[in-house]
Amino acid sequence: MRIAIVGLGVIGASTARSLALAGAQVTVFERSLPAAGTTATSATTFAWINSHQKNPLAYHALNVAGIAEHEALAADGGDWFFQTGNLEWAHESGLDTLSDAVAELRVRGYPAEWITPERARTLVPDLRVPPGVRDIAWYPQEGHVLPAALLARLWGEARDLGAVLRCPEEVTGVTAHGNGARVALASGGDEDFDAVVLAAGRWTEPLAAASGVPVPMADPEAPGSATVGLLGYTAPVPARVGRVLTTPELNVRPEGGGRLVVQGLDLDVHADPANVPAPDSTYAAELCARLGDLVDGAEGARLESLRVGQRSMPADGRTVAGPGSGGHVYVIATHSGITLGPLLGRLAAEEIVSGTQSPLLAEFRPERFEGVNRESLAPLTPARFAGQQ
Repeated sequence: MRIAIVGLGVIGASTARSLALAGAQVTVFERSLPAAGTTATSATTFAWINSHQKNPLAYHALNVAGIAEHEALAADGGDWFFQTGNLEWAHESGLDTLSDAVAELRVRGYPAEWITPERARTLVPDLRVPPGVRDIAWYPQEGHVLPAALLARLWGEARDLGAVLRCPEEVTGVTAHGNGARVALASGGDEDFDAVVLAAGRWTEPLAAASGVPVPMADPEAPGSATVGLLGYTAPVPARVGRVLTTPELNVRPEGGGRLVVQGLDLDVHADPANVPAPDSTYAAELCARLGDLVDGAEGARLESLRVGQRSMPADGRTVAGPGSGGHVYVIATHSGITLGPLLGRLAAEEIVSGTQSPLLAEFRPERFEGVNRESLAPLTPARFAGQQ
């Protein structure tokens, strides 16, 4: 089979790898450089691997399978996945919500337990736990990835298997026909393939619509909305933080080389892709001050970069994965792209090559949008508390 993939983020690279493993001839079209700095969704992400407060149950199960896919991929080696766990706590006002979430996860069989601040400090030696916090939720199965390293692993193996990258090459349209699908290119001309996979992230909607697959996406440019968030990338700090932290004031993960990624969800109301704050702005100063309060050794930390992440979110907030009518155009769109990327790529490849449908994807098909007026979809609620994003 000759298959085109539009987009070389984590999902596109994963799909390319899995299709190439299955023997397909794969061509990937990427409009800019892969992981292109601060504008690429795969490059600007908190990159937390989890199935944390992810509902309904089918979405939780999909993310649990996503974690397992990372584990299986990492078993072959590579320094991109760090399954070192996540620590979370809440202040008094949010303790009931956190307790309910932990109880639900435990009923589902998801590893979650309560530990003391003393135990937490054995896991993260430089952690500062606020005096009023007595119980901390510990999720040992969770972790984080280094997005560029993950992308390199997936695309490197796809390339080794013969996948070809056309970059920069913008796809302006995809049209399904009886025997396959046609890709229209901004550089001029059309090319035909047996199937096309749209892994275009926040640019999914117009390409999907042109191919007859309705996939309304939440506006990735809307300031302060559920699709945007501030992410700070620190200069190296002499602090021992090897795990994900999700706390009321600040979320933190390691980025390698002593650097940390920091996120204050309450500050996301100020996130605007058209007006990205400078790394020495008041927002940057606030993130650094919170980091200093949370971690010994981080006093005086500074940001090398402050970015506005733009999430790829279908308009109803749920993952999309599946073919349009006719089966020649396959669409993948999700805001859990880091957790789900390796899994969705494999499942999509299996469905395209064998025609066998995965039960894990049954509730996430694009056909749910057929005949739906996008104005009838409720606005997505932005994440403002630890564990929600």
